[in-house]
Amino acid sequence: MKLLFVDDFRLCVMHGADHAVDVTAAVADIPHLGPADLINGLIARFEAYRGKLEAAAAAGPAFALAGHRIRPPLPKPGNIVCMAVNYMEDGTLKEPAPINAFHKAPTAIIGPGDAMLLPDMGASIFEGEAEMAVVIGKRATRVKAADAMDHIFGYMNFIDGSARGVKPPSNVFFQMKSRDTFAPIGPWIVTKDEIKDPQKLGITLTNNGVVMQKFNTDDMAHNIARCIEWVSHIHTLEPGDILATGTNHRGLNPFMDGDRITLAVEHCGTLEFTVSDPLQRSWKRETRLDRQKQGFDTPTPQTGGKYTPA
Repeated sequence: MKLLFVDDFRLCVMHGADHAVDVTAAVADIPHLGPADLINGLIARFEAYRGKLEAAAAAGPAFALAGHRIRPPLPKPGNIVCMAVNYMEDGTLKEPAPINAFHKAPTAIIGPGDAMLLPDMGASIFEGEAEMAVVIGKRATRVKAADAMDHIFGYMNFIDGSARGVKPPSNVFFQMKSRDTFAPIGPWIVTKDEIKDPQKLGITLTNNGVVMQKFNTDDMAHNIARCIEWVSHIHTLEPGDILATGTNHRGLNPFMDGDRITLAVEHCGTLEFTVSDPLQRSWKRETRLDRQKQGFDTPTPQTGGKYTPA
């Protein structure tokens, strides 16, 4: 099942490739003050509501999504936990980096068709990391890796927006990762029963139609079960929380004003959004791998606009 919010946050189930059915009435009795409460409440009670949703989706009517606004499927998750340096970079790393993660603010969430806004701040480059995110389905506290997959509700596309090179260097991740609009997600959540093996999913990101990142989740340094185990031993994960599983950094590239970004995680649909920079800063169109081939271990330098190095 693919769950999404449409227009004024009407809950819908996908019907085919480009149609959906409004199932809001089937979940109206879930206590909620807004769409965030509704979807989190549904996830926590999903087994009790699955049959109702399937019946409502089958009864229809289906409508074409064209012309409708698709909203973020998780408007305000309680936690957004992002795994850091969690890929073997196409097998080029000699050994996995130590398992690590950081938090991202829930206010960073945006949905399909929205714009990632680059803030007026000194940063060496702005990037967006293509990721597959896990949506937690039931409370996870100190779970074992062997039981971790039972705590998953589903999967979705996730972008980890980053402002690199912020100062002071001793205060990096909060400034770099938690900016408003720095977490595009969607277009829907795919329930876990629709994905046979989440450790074998292709991930492709394009910038203005050019493929920049293309990798597979089988290159993860620490698999999904281990990530849930590790995070849940630090703090409890609740239904509707997001665990983003990391990216392959070799294709990271500068995000600039007017860029049109697409992210497609296999079986999770395609997330499309734009980038907006009122300062219209510029960088060369180079990936991390392009720079490495030139003998550099830093992202491509800024070439124009405010904060350009002298």
